[in-house]
Amino acid sequence: MFQDSGPVLSGDLLKKLHSRAADYDRENAFFAEDVADLREAGYLRAAIPADRGGLGLSLAELNREQRRLGYWAPATGVGINMHLYWTGPTADFARAGDAGVDWLVEEIVAGKVFAAGHGEPGNDIGLFDSLTAAVPVAGGYRVSGHKVFTSLSPAWDWLGIHARDDSDPEHPKVVHGFVARDSEGVRTEPTWDTLGLRATASHDTYMDNVFVPHERVVGIFDVGAMPDGFVFAILPWVLPMLGNVYLGLGRRAVDLALDTAQRRTTKSTGDAPVASKPFIQYLAAEAELVLEGATAQLDELTAGLTAGVDYGERILYRVFAAKENATRAARQATELAMEIVGAGSLHRRGELERLYRDVRAGAFHPPNSEAVHDFIGRSVLGMM
Repeated sequence: MFQDSGPVLSGDLLKKLHSRAADYDRENAFFAEDVADLREAGYLRAAIPADRGGLGLSLAELNREQRRLGYWAPATGVGINMHLYWTGPTADFARAGDAGVDWLVEEIVAGKVFAAGHGEPGNDIGLFDSLTAAVPVAGGYRVSGHKVFTSLSPAWDWLGIHARDDSDPEHPKVVHGFVARDSEGVRTEPTWDTLGLRATASHDTYMDNVFVPHERVVGIFDVGAMPDGFVFAILPWVLPMLGNVYLGLGRRAVDLALDTAQRRTTKSTGDAPVASKPFIQYLAAEAELVLEGATAQLDELTAGLTAGVDYGERILYRVFAAKENATRAARQATELAMEIVGAGSLHRRGELERLYRDVRAGAFHPPNSEAVHDFIGRSVLGMM
């Protein structure tokens, strides 16, 4: 049975978020009320240590909360994940006594919303390079560029970005930092009208000569180099949590299908529930097998990360595989749920149709399926 209440997200809160999800999707509206409720519940600061004003949730605990959120309001879960993954490494560095993240802690505890500005049209190598320009100036950088898939666009206060510094053409750098919403030269262009995850309002963001001071820079790396420190620390937080949101979605789809199969009757079964059909039982078993495998992988990984297990060089394999397998399992489980329900699952009035559209996006989150296979394939074959 799915556990619908956790240390922060109560059953009542989750049901409230769920009650809005269909309207947000239908109207292509941002989940603004959900953000307000999650802020009030302390969810935006859940990962921050309790002695710094947060709730002190561990990585494993926050992953379980994200799975619950994905079950009831998947678009909200995906969108808020883009805030939570900044809070995770902030919490880790704060616990380690790194004063460089003090300003991040203060802003997160104050209820400010963080978002991710890493997507760029035409950049398919992610954090290793950027099409956004970072020009060194006195006190920081002037940043200009175009970011896409900026989830939380109506709500973010700080946008984490990366940009390329070509001031030394022989040694170009990738600069990672944060842009304030009220900075001169920041503009949001409303472009988000999509198949699924409509409530995330992942509009385009344009930056024109935006000033980013040195104190808001969290990492500078050679182009093509693997980031370390705070920037690398994002990955063990963002990818398992993202996988768990989609896993929760898949679990919801299957639960809806199982309920339907136990209630719907047909003439071929003598007006008995379609759950009595062997093929429906087979499909139900397939869905459970798919979800069980991904659940076990995510739970084992997040427990290990929380316990401080050193995965060494395989850490990226682990987090990439967890995200890939969870999003794939969610898609497979949702498709099986559609088969169990039958043609009625196509109706827009049903929740399953919305879940089917939302789950399609799982393959495209960086690193997408192509990038995951490319990295792991070349790595294990010694081609890196």
